[in-house]
Parts: sequence; structure tokens; C-alpha cells
Amino acid sequence: MSLAIALLTVSDSRTLADDPSGEALRQRLEAAGHRLVARRLVPDNRYRIRAEVSGWIADPAVQVVISSGGTGLTGRDGTPEAVAPLLDKTMEGFGELFRVLSFEIIGTSSLQSRCLAGVANGTVLFVLPGSLDAVTTAWDRLIAAQLDGATRPCNLVQLLPRLTEPVDHPAVRPSAGATPG
Repeated sequence: MSLAIALLTVSDSRTLADDPSGEALRQRLEAAGHRLVARRLVPDNRYRIRAEVSGWIADPAVQVVISSGGTGLTGRDGTPEAVAPLLDKTMEGFGELFRVLSFEIIGTSSLQSRCLAGVANGTVLFVLPGSLDAVTTAWDRLIAAQLDGATRPCNLVQLLPRLTEPVDHPAVRPSAGATPG
């Protein structure tokens, strides 16, 4: 299944013409048969990041958002803080697995990674560090398989239609024979 994916680069020093991580993600998603529907670059400013990501979450034509950059510990790094409040549900396992894989490459520096993933309004979101090694590791070892409908025993593609199903809360349903109001 071909998915509609938006890419966001968070950087104060890069441009779209000088964005090896964003370019690597573009190449990989297209090689996997997905469609790039938008690609933007914003500075390390949590409100600009949140505005861009919010627009994509609200757009039914966007199924997946992947950001790179702004996940470090410096004062300007705020992508996790920008995106986390937008998520309906988080996928803690993504960050945990990413750090395990990163440990194989960069050792204990992996503990500084604040990547995350989740879903919001039926859109799957991945927040990645900005280095080329980080985005290729994340795509090649985690994301690609989860965006492939053939991955078993389960994948995110098969969940997409059900991400926006209404939640049935028994506590708020009127009891049999009761009249509302």
C-alpha cells in the first residue's frame, strides 16, 4: 500500500537544498513505493514545528509525518516538546528500540536521543534525530517494515483505517431504557 508521507526537517542551519537526512528519507520512502506529499524545513522553534505538524495532522491526505532534527538536549532542541502534546497515543516501543539500535552504532551517546512516535487524528508520526545515521537507522531498521502491509504479525498499515474509530466508553453510554438529559 502506497502511503502519503510528509517530511519535516527541523534546523537552524540547513536548507532543503542542504538536507542530507531529509533527502535520504525522501529517497527511501519513494523507493518503498510511498508518496511524498509535502516537505518543509522550519527552525528549532517549538511553535513553528507544532504549527506545521498540526496542519498535516488535520489534513486527511497525509497519513504519516516524519520529522528529523531538534531532538537533542540543547536549549534550542524542542521537537519532542512541540509534537508530544499533539499525540493521541504514543508508541513508547519506538524510542526504546531506536535507542537499542543506536547503541550498537554510537554507544552510550544513544541515551541522549529523545526520539518518539505516536498517532494523532489517524496520522502516524515519527520524531527522529537529525543525523544521517539516525534517520537511516530509523527508516531501515524500524519504520520501513511498519509502513509495509506485508510485515507480520502486524504493522501500522493495517491499523490506519482503525486509528480514528470512536472509542466506546461504557461509563458514558446511557443505560438501557434511560432517556438522555
